[in-house]
Amino acid sequence: MNAPLHIVLSWNDWLQLFGQYLLLSCMSVGGAISTTAEMHRFLVEQHGWLTQTQFNDSIAIAQAAPGPNVLFVALMGWNVGLNAGSYAAAVLGVLVTMVGIMLPSSVLALLAASWGHRNRELRAVRAFKQGMAPVVIAMLVSTGLILGGADQDAATHWPLWLLSLVAGLIVWRTRIHLLWLLAAGALLGALGLV
Repeated sequence: MNAPLHIVLSWNDWLQLFGQYLLLSCMSVGGAISTTAEMHRFLVEQHGWLTQTQFNDSIAIAQAAPGPNVLFVALMGWNVGLNAGSYAAAVLGVLVTMVGIMLPSSVLALLAASWGHRNRELRAVRAFKQGMAPVVIAMLVSTGLILGGADQDAATHWPLWLLSLVAGLIVWRTRIHLLWLLAAGALLGALGLV
């Protein structure tokens, strides 16, 4: 178990956190989860505002809970605020991160979707959609690599990597609902196999 983290955040730090999430929002092609690698670099590696365990738990809890998966961002903000020492700071963390991640992408998505729908038959629009697919896939793979390598000892966790590979192949080649794969992963985790 990791020791609790105690940090001190100035108003400049909160503003920097807000600005970082504004930028990430503009990069979140494929959803906020695709920017997890950059969130990790900023929150865990660069500033030390979250522990690796808090980072992973924020994503795992939000992904397991019903509702939009962007809630992991709120949990990260909550944990940053708790590390700063109070529930008021935790609420501020939720507001800063959620407004930051939602505002630009929501406005851009609304404008781009309206324009794209009006011009859906243009060759450039179709080419852009097809060209973005590999970018989104690469960002999601990088997220998986960061989460899977959390304890820096990937060689001993080969069952986790094998499970990830098999789950990826099943998603790609079948129509099995993702909830079944999540349930299977949870069961294997509960049995201590991954």
